[in-house]
Amino acid sequence: MSAPLINSVWPGVPYPRGATWDGEGVNFALFSEHAEKVELCLFDPSGQHEVQRIQLCEQTDLVWHCYLPEARPGLLYGYRVHGPYDPQHGHRFNPHKLLIDPYAKDIVGPLNWSDTHFGYRHGHPAGDLSLDRRDSAPGMPKCRVTDPAFSWGGDRAPNIPWHEMVIYELHVGGFTKNHPDVPPALRGTYAGLGSAPVIEHLQRLGITSVELMPTHAFIDDRYLVDQGRRNFWGYNSIGFFAPDQRYSASGSTKEFKTMVKTLHSAGIEVILDVVYNHTAEGNHHGPTLSFRGIDNAAYYRLTPGKLHHYTDYTGCGNTLNLQHPCVLQLIMDSLRYWVQEMHVDGFRFDLASALARELHEVDRLGAFFDILHQDPVLSQVKLIAEPWDLGEGGYQVGNFPVGWAEWNDQYRDCMRAYWRGDGGLIGEFARRLTGSSDLYAHNGRRPHASINYVTAHDGFTLHDLVSYNNKHNQANGENNRDGSDRNLSWNCGVEGATDDPEINALRARLKRNLLATLFLSQGVPMLLAGDEMGRTQQGNNNAYCQDNEVSWVDWSLSDADHELLEFVARLILLRRTHPVFHRRNFFQGQPIRGDDGRSIKDIHWIKPDGSEMSDHEWEHDFARSLGVYLSGELLGEVDQRGRAVHDDNFILLFNAHHERIDFRLPRLGSGYVWQSLLDTHFHAGLRVDGNFSGDDTYPLEGRTLALMRQQELAPPTENQQQA
Repeated sequence: MSAPLINSVWPGVPYPRGATWDGEGVNFALFSEHAEKVELCLFDPSGQHEVQRIQLCEQTDLVWHCYLPEARPGLLYGYRVHGPYDPQHGHRFNPHKLLIDPYAKDIVGPLNWSDTHFGYRHGHPAGDLSLDRRDSAPGMPKCRVTDPAFSWGGDRAPNIPWHEMVIYELHVGGFTKNHPDVPPALRGTYAGLGSAPVIEHLQRLGITSVELMPTHAFIDDRYLVDQGRRNFWGYNSIGFFAPDQRYSASGSTKEFKTMVKTLHSAGIEVILDVVYNHTAEGNHHGPTLSFRGIDNAAYYRLTPGKLHHYTDYTGCGNTLNLQHPCVLQLIMDSLRYWVQEMHVDGFRFDLASALARELHEVDRLGAFFDILHQDPVLSQVKLIAEPWDLGEGGYQVGNFPVGWAEWNDQYRDCMRAYWRGDGGLIGEFARRLTGSSDLYAHNGRRPHASINYVTAHDGFTLHDLVSYNNKHNQANGENNRDGSDRNLSWNCGVEGATDDPEINALRARLKRNLLATLFLSQGVPMLLAGDEMGRTQQGNNNAYCQDNEVSWVDWSLSDADHELLEFVARLILLRRTHPVFHRRNFFQGQPIRGDDGRSIKDIHWIKPDGSEMSDHEWEHDFARSLGVYLSGELLGEVDQRGRAVHDDNFILLFNAHHERIDFRLPRLGSGYVWQSLLDTHFHAGLRVDGNFSGDDTYPLEGRTLALMRQQELAPPTENQQQA
């Protein structure tokens, strides 16, 4: 069936960009600064046959545009852009290549790789950059005009306060691919993520915010396809407005909206992991799919003096040129679209330092940040940075401005190293546990600026962190060269799976230690999906190309997995119900006179003998144990109605040494005891003999964490008094 020909072409308008259905027709608008001619290509419903080309004769402020009164939603289209093909001067126009609209709201059909996708004579002798005249359209995805209408009803953003957030990082495809209670047709899709069994799991855990790995339309690298693999993680964007169709059960963009609406109804925020630092077109040897053919010199950062090469701060071959106002506008328009039209609640920016680079240097007050902060829409959503890129000076942890939170890899590395038994870390451990004020307090940020995590998609899972000393990435096809060699992991004596009960018990305890530390630290905790159920990748710490059981969450749980799941749910509940574990402000550590005249601190650190830590003792290399007293009396915070917030007093005891250490507990007033809430030495983290008096000695076993709460003893009942 062929698409009807368009008979009427009106001038149209230059904004909004992309293809916009207004209820009567469709406006098309494409930015290209250096183009000499732009053709809109229309396709039949199969996407296989080009049925019409329409020249865009109108150009306003470097935007080519037209209006088709006969066009309707569902129309498939692409562009061909004419101009100089002169790679040495940065221009790579090639009208033989069909191009994806950067503003396309929907991209359908696969990219069927062939040499025709390259603008130069790919496959010819190296260095031959002469124009390739073969048509790429038959193997290209097509853009599809969408109807934005959707019944949002009373949908409202959950607006979870930063300090109350619990983030859950997941992959839309891999999370439900094996879920037995999700209908088979919905597994691995947006609809599957919004299904009742998944919502129930997230609520059972106490998750407030899901962080979705990239869902922008992306492509699979050719070398992976040739090897029978694919780009599972999705950090290879080609469309910044289109939800990737491989996660859609219905083939409609409305499915993504329904997922968001359903999660919001459950009180759960949706945060998108977005990749604006580079595109899927790669380096100077890469394909011509969109930006490169529309206006290479405008969209990409080119190497000064070598304009046929790209400046690469991302390790992916190219870097988007946010110095160009129209490219910066593209990113801002995309962000606003996802907030206003798709109702998402925030963003995690991949390699965010690359977005901040003005000229070569990373400028934390660059145009990107200035525009975000003054934007009335984007300044009100959650903004999270991966605060580094691969270029010189790209590591910027702690340097992002007010309003931003950051993935804190210093937290990750410290907690991993401490719990595997490394010495000399208690000072660093204390800083990370209390919110990393050394990184974030200098410019007025609060503890929630630190996104605390022990594991993420990139690296070992939690189970593998305590089961492998070395990466095992042979399945990736790169001879185990890919992935980090610095994992700060410990296999507990055996590499990989074992039947040894003592080693398995130790591994279970270390997992409980890491999880308890994560959820009892100040800052925002982020849990990697499946870590609460013992998920393993069999030692693969870079499973970016593993769209199989290696990456998919395994929902067939053993008794130990169920026990760990309940432990995590109890930890998150403990965190949520006690504000002392999610303070809005940093600890002060200075004596304050309480209402009863006592001189008390909001926090103080204790040694095993019960005395307070002195300054010089923080640097002892042999020290692997410490305790901390957290005062709920001195939160210094108020709720939304201006009422003072109070909490119980707690002590946390940490022992990363392999032998038991006896801790002298702080003294208590008459009628109080220390109630044991958590001890990771025991199965499920619970001990039977739960109460201890002040000045008692607490036996803290090796490689164990314990939490106790100051509890008032109930007065004796009348029968007890009579007895």
